[in-house]
Amino acid sequence: MTEPGFELGTDGPRLIAVGVDGSRTSMRAASYAAGLARRQGSELACIYVKKVGGASGLVAGAAMAMVITSDEIAEGLRREIEERAASVGVTVSLHVSTGDPYLEIRRIADELRADALVVGASESAGHRIIGSLATRLVKAGRWPVTVVP
Repeated sequence: MTEPGFELGTDGPRLIAVGVDGSRTSMRAASYAAGLARRQGSELACIYVKKVGGASGLVAGAAMAMVITSDEIAEGLRREIEERAASVGVTVSLHVSTGDPYLEIRRIADELRADALVVGASESAGHRIIGSLATRLVKAGRWPVTVVP
C-alpha cells in the first residue's frame, strides 16, 4: 500500500494569516490567531489593507487625510505587533497593502502560502448587502477560515 503524497495544510499549519485593521474584532482575531500560532508552533502573518475605494470623489485634502490615517493605523499596528511578539513567543510579521481588503488578503495569503486565515466578524451593517469579508473568504474555499466575534 502506497503512502499518500504530501498535501499542503495536512501536517499542521506552518503559517497562520490574520486580517487586522485596528477594529475591536480584528484585534480579538489577532489575539486568537497569536494563541493558535503559539500552540501550533506556527508563524503568524498580520495583514493590514489600506482601503482606497471612494477616494476619487473626495477633495484632495480629504483623500490625503485618509492616506495619513491609514499610515498611522499601519504604524500603530506595527508597534503593537513588535511589542507583543516577544511576550507571546511567536514569529510575527506585518504585511501592509493598499486596495480592496478581500482581494489583497487573498493575494497575500496565497503569496505567503498561508495554511489558515483568521478574521474578525464584521461590525458593519453594510455587509448584509455586499457580504462580509469573512463570508467572502470562506466562499473562496482556499483555506480554513476562523471568524472571531
